[in-house]
Amino acid sequence: MFQALRMRDFRLLWGGSLISSLGSWLLILAVPAHVLMATGSLRDSGLTLAAEYAPVFILGPIAGVLADRSDRQRMMIATDLLRAVAVAALLLGLAPGRLWVLYVGLAAESSGGVLFAPAMQARTPAVVGTGPLLASANALFAASDGVVRLIGGPLGAILLAVIGIRWLIVADALSYLISAAAIASMARTPRTPRTPRTPRAHRVGRALAADLAGGIRALRHHRVAGALLPVTVIFLAANASLSAVLIAYGVRRLGGTGHTGVLLSCLGVGFLLGAPLTRVALQRFQPRLLLAATLTVTAAGYFVLFTEPAIALPAAVTIGMFGSMSQTIPLTAVQRAVPDGVLGRVCAVFLTCEAAATLIGSVAGPVLAQAAQFTGLADVASACTIAAGVLTLLAVPAMPTPRRTRDAC
Repeated sequence: MFQALRMRDFRLLWGGSLISSLGSWLLILAVPAHVLMATGSLRDSGLTLAAEYAPVFILGPIAGVLADRSDRQRMMIATDLLRAVAVAALLLGLAPGRLWVLYVGLAAESSGGVLFAPAMQARTPAVVGTGPLLASANALFAASDGVVRLIGGPLGAILLAVIGIRWLIVADALSYLISAAAIASMARTPRTPRTPRTPRAHRVGRALAADLAGGIRALRHHRVAGALLPVTVIFLAANASLSAVLIAYGVRRLGGTGHTGVLLSCLGVGFLLGAPLTRVALQRFQPRLLLAATLTVTAAGYFVLFTEPAIALPAAVTIGMFGSMSQTIPLTAVQRAVPDGVLGRVCAVFLTCEAAATLIGSVAGPVLAQAAQFTGLADVASACTIAAGVLTLLAVPAMPTPRRTRDAC
């Protein structure tokens, strides 16, 4: 897994990404907690998540187009600088009456992240090649993501109590500057031939609309993808509704930001456990049955987490594990069922619908929690997730499991 680290340019790319991700996760708890303490409103606290997901809905479908038509190294540097400025602007939103500045800053930071991700993913093969080192590179990115999820929440909670939110914001802004400097230090590579000039905005819009329309048409011809889309949308909307109030729930019911940081770590542990389990399970079970089972277990985890604080941590591990499986299984099934010629357009439809579902859930969750308390929201989210599992059994056709082969050694 560590072979790719022998290459200087990959060390710079991976290290910069790791530092900037850790900086972002330091604020994952601090900003919602600050808003909650400043306003006492679940809605205002939950809207921080909505501010982060709105750019995904708007920019997600075109981020890949821009990455293919731009110098990717320069694009990554520019987006890191954009995120550094956006995070620094959060300092202005800490003053009373300037809550809107926090939302704008979070949205701007998220916009930079949406544009950075496809550029980095497309740049990686140019750095390490498409052979064995590419698998090593992707494994390292996955491992660093899991580690950041595991330690970022608790570390942010500790630092929030010790040094305050202002220094956390400064640390996050500096992490993006370090990432930009690391990427700028990478060697320049010959640019892959692409369209000679970047098309105008209306042409990009037309091309995007055509791709989405083509993806919708393809869904009609491929029953697996067409049936999994509403299942995925329902699940992600329910998940986002609870994610939007998770920090507030931890602060109010679990004993403060320290305990909330531990809760986020438990979700990270479940995330790490779910990845290898998904790979094994998909080789042995029907995706339709497996997805229905993971959605049911995730729904039970939601209910326990928000109704039984004494066993919230084991429930969080369960949600992280089976919730991550519930996101990976549909993606794998679609990749297997949809031909390569239309897979990109189908994925664009999924991306757009998933972003819309997450945005709706992150707005609706705090409103419902304000009206029906955390337990009422958990009841609704659990019921929706179970409904998604039932829909999976009723609508998703059976798919053959891939034949297992013996390992070479």
